[in-house]
Amino acid sequence: MNKLDAIKRKIKYRSEYRGIKEMDLLLGSFVKKYINIFDYNELLSLYEILEKDDDVIFKWYTGKKENINIPKNKVSDTLKKFKLK
Repeated sequence: MNKLDAIKRKIKYRSEYRGIKEMDLLLGSFVKKYINIFDYNELLSLYEILEKDDDVIFKWYTGKKENINIPKNKVSDTLKKFKLK
């Protein structure tokens, strides 16, 4: 297994088994849509976000807390704009 496949497996798992069902749905759907679009470095950025607690990601995503340590980049901008259908 190469590095790209390994990080994709980790991301898929972390996005679907969060602990809070709403975050499973949001992050799982986001990952399914973008995992094969993002390059390796973008996947690393996504993994860094997924390592945060659900509460932290939720507050950042909903705008309830702005000064959360989530890097501003293409991945975080794409996630922030992502909406479940």
